[in-house]
Amino acid sequence: MDFETVIGLEVHCELSTETKIFCSCKTSFGEEPNTNICPVCTGFPGVLPVLNKKVLEYSIKAGLALNCEIAETIVFDRKNYFYPDLPKAYQISQLYAPLCREGYININTEKGNKKIRIREIHMEEDAGKLIHSSEDERTLIDYNRAGVPLIEIVTYPDFSCAEEVLDFLTKLKAILLYTGVSDCKMQEGSLRVDVNLSVKEKNAESLGERTETKNLNSFKAVKRAIEFEESRQKNEILKGNIISCDTIHWDDARGIGFVMRPKESIEEYRYFNDPDLPKQLISREWAEEIRKSIPELPSQRENRYINEYNLTEYEAKIICASKALSDVFEKLCVLTENPKESSNWILGEVSRLYSVIGKEPEDYSFSAEKLAFIINKLADRGINRNTAKELFEKVFLDDADPEIIIKEEGLEIINDDSSIEEAVRKVLSENEKSVEELKAGKNKVEKFLIGMTMKELKGKGDPRKIIEIMKKEIEKL
Repeated sequence: MDFETVIGLEVHCELSTETKIFCSCKTSFGEEPNTNICPVCTGFPGVLPVLNKKVLEYSIKAGLALNCEIAETIVFDRKNYFYPDLPKAYQISQLYAPLCREGYININTEKGNKKIRIREIHMEEDAGKLIHSSEDERTLIDYNRAGVPLIEIVTYPDFSCAEEVLDFLTKLKAILLYTGVSDCKMQEGSLRVDVNLSVKEKNAESLGERTETKNLNSFKAVKRAIEFEESRQKNEILKGNIISCDTIHWDDARGIGFVMRPKESIEEYRYFNDPDLPKQLISREWAEEIRKSIPELPSQRENRYINEYNLTEYEAKIICASKALSDVFEKLCVLTENPKESSNWILGEVSRLYSVIGKEPEDYSFSAEKLAFIINKLADRGINRNTAKELFEKVFLDDADPEIIIKEEGLEIINDDSSIEEAVRKVLSENEKSVEELKAGKNKVEKFLIGMTMKELKGKGDPRKIIEIMKKEIEKL
């Protein structure tokens, strides 16, 4: 059988407001358990929620940046279910009248651009956090996260593979970061992905039964979970088994998903309008003010970098995928007046070192001014490229001052002819066999001789001067 995979996403994004959605408790991450709580967010009897205006503003901004239509009226609903980390035994959410509808993000596929439709974006409150102790088999509850504001971004089932999902999530994360509505720190739970997946026989009109893999907190986990569930469903169908509508827990350590429970239906949640939160109107004037406050978005920056700085589409896409990297690039372009060289450093050494330390640009910063100094020093032939790379590694890892290191360690490039001529002659005299091979047309030997000369000069030689002088000396021989 030939199969087709159909995927839809539900992305939960914590908003970067200072206080919670319905009370004045702080939203800061990493505080002592149960310190950022009050009677409202812990569900004491008789308390009344009050909507945080900044939550509404951020939610509208996200919706507009994602090409959504904004509702004129806000209505909140109660989603009723019991779970230990849900202190009220219901969650305040939006079912019947979500804030945002019918948005989209364009992604790139092998067949060209593809529009991924966003069905809705609604506001809701987050639940608390269960902490399971393996030592004494207890489960503790931290309510600090209860009431933290969320938007849930729900797509249509427009994806057909993991690669499309990852491209969408990369673009979505960048948009949320550029607008400033969320820090998108997946390791802290600020961005969590639920994957709804089904497979069907190729060209079949009806969709297969879907499963939902919950709370994936990294792009790597999303990819592995999709590939696992896709393979599992295909194998089950080939065996003649029926796929049931289940909620799947993903075990990232073992790389497998397993059924937690049958997926609940909307009826089981017994939704109804929250009587404590009255309807509120959103004026068109305020929505337009929010639209005007949206900064330059990733796709707009990509086009500007291509048109103004002559970057390739690939270079612009990689740099703009991270707001932090893009902001560094903007500074480098001003300080060096050399966009191409700045791009090469961002895509080369900067990306390499982020990979080495295993962190994202949003989680670890370095001095753009110090990197600009190194780039300018290299352009002025004050240091060579190897020295520049070594200096930047110290800047990146230790925030060292490159100017001080150059002076203290004497790293200024050697470009006077007499010193280089002396080093070249010494290398040629000590490597007569290699010189003869070079004369015989074995050009690869030249790199060896240049490397030996650079070593003789303790890595501080000007490569262009070395090559120029070496050619003259070999011609004499």
